Amino acid sequence: MADIIQEFNEYRSKMNEKLLADNNKIVKRIFNLDTNAYAAGALDVKTKELLGLVASAVLRCDDCVKYHLETSYKEGVTKEEMMEAMGIATLVGGTIVVPHLRRAYEFWEALEENAVK
Repeated sequence: MADIIQEFNEYRSKMNEKLLADNNKIVKRIFNLDTNAYAAGALDVKTKELLGLVASAVLRCDDCVKYHLETSYKEGVTKEEMMEAMGIATLVGGTIVVPHLRRAYEFWEALEENAVK
């Protein structure tokens, strides 16, 4: 199952490199803004990642959900914290979020499985 993590990260890295190499000022600024928005500030990184996770789930962006899940995991978010956040996302977004909840749970399991190896 850890393959889904590797596949996601490889594709994301490859395409980000291509996008940034295109030298589009707007795209570069958006990427920079995104990076800076999730840096520690009045809110810690862990909290910001959980906020990003909820927003991404409600917006139904599976790539964004995976990114925030992995970063949250690395920041020490527990499975219980992640599931509570995803519960809020499902409440706010409605039942249309359930398929994204399933995929998020699967990705989290892969993260846990990968950490054990």
